[in-house]
Amino acid sequence: MVSKSRLAAATALAVACGAGSALAQEASCPIKVGVLHSLSGTMAISETTLKDTMLMLVAQQNEAGGLLGCELEAVVVDPASDWPLFAEKARELLSVHEVDVIFGNWTSVSRKSVLPVIEELNGLLFYPVQYEGEESSRNVFYTGAAPNQQAIPAVDYFLEELGVEKFALLGTDYVYPRTTNNILESYLESKGIAEEDIFVNYTPFGHSDWATIVSDVVALGADGKQVGVISTINGDANIGFYKELAASGVSADDIPVVAFSVGEEELSGLDASNLVGHLAAWNYFMSADTPENAEFIETWHAFIGDDARVTNDPMEAHYIGFNMWVNAVEQAGTTDVDAVREAMWGQEFPNLTGGTAVMGVNHHLSKPVLIGEIRADGQFDIISETEEVPGDAWTDYLPDSAVLTSDWKDLGCGMYNTETSSCVQMKSNY
Repeated sequence: MVSKSRLAAATALAVACGAGSALAQEASCPIKVGVLHSLSGTMAISETTLKDTMLMLVAQQNEAGGLLGCELEAVVVDPASDWPLFAEKARELLSVHEVDVIFGNWTSVSRKSVLPVIEELNGLLFYPVQYEGEESSRNVFYTGAAPNQQAIPAVDYFLEELGVEKFALLGTDYVYPRTTNNILESYLESKGIAEEDIFVNYTPFGHSDWATIVSDVVALGADGKQVGVISTINGDANIGFYKELAASGVSADDIPVVAFSVGEEELSGLDASNLVGHLAAWNYFMSADTPENAEFIETWHAFIGDDARVTNDPMEAHYIGFNMWVNAVEQAGTTDVDAVREAMWGQEFPNLTGGTAVMGVNHHLSKPVLIGEIRADGQFDIISETEEVPGDAWTDYLPDSAVLTSDWKDLGCGMYNTETSSCVQMKSNY
């Protein structure tokens, strides 16, 4: 979506650049935008739409006059839900296609796979999905939610609004669910939840047999205490999980589920009638009633040619991240990664829920926290919404992380120990 004022400004800039403006001197045409999303495999259910979103944003920018006098070219690769292949494809984008920026990844294990390549080749990655935190790379801008912008507020909602006394932490077996649940276990215990009242379970990607796990969750509430499920299940495994809940007669009144990786896209492939009342925590829902969101949805439907296609939170994250990158490139007058990174700090751009996103010096966005309740049509009623919350790269609820901060502007460090006043080298492996 490009506003009229933005369109005019971009068009004026393109004219100026075409006339020989100094801003064009640092641009090599076309400007290449790498798109690193799985178009096949278990994560295609979530990531294919993000590829389409990037194609839409690139097309819009070209309609607005391009960037620094150049057209943008989207370079799309398919890492096929294969985590090592993500690293290979990232290297291909940077070394073979020589892209100026990459937008991509969904799972944290894919991001961790890409991270050493991005840092080695000094690339720039915009990562649009909620994640476990505990990271701040000079080469990554995290436009999805950190735990303090999703997981912690969701737990607070369960505790304060729903009176949940026992927690089932169900996740896919990789770094994001495991680290997030470590944080949540520590947080729940700080809130007085006993260790024995926290059930943790991990399943592989694509897991389909949920009968035993759902039975274990139901049994957790045999003493009459209210049970709630915190779900970090990713990909198409969600389909089997929700089907088993319905088959077992578990409603949201019995055992509410709040999901961190289930949004409109995932629900569009399900019969949501049995899921009414279950929850999701995001920073955007398609049902947000704002002029900005209405325009975004209209633009998306026109681009994709299907009025039934939904929007979701990671799409908004790409929308914000892409437009911030465009503004940073314009401000820097170049696509050079180091110059663009410095121009990113403090960038502001309207989000789609009526507020303003701000990029922090820790490379994380400020975001509102929304809790949505699933409707029968697969959309969400927004039942709780906060003001913008700055993203925290390092959690306060793990002892080793509580002493860390990230400041790439003044400290030049993503992992600064406030006790020793020293910069720690972040490990890229996992």
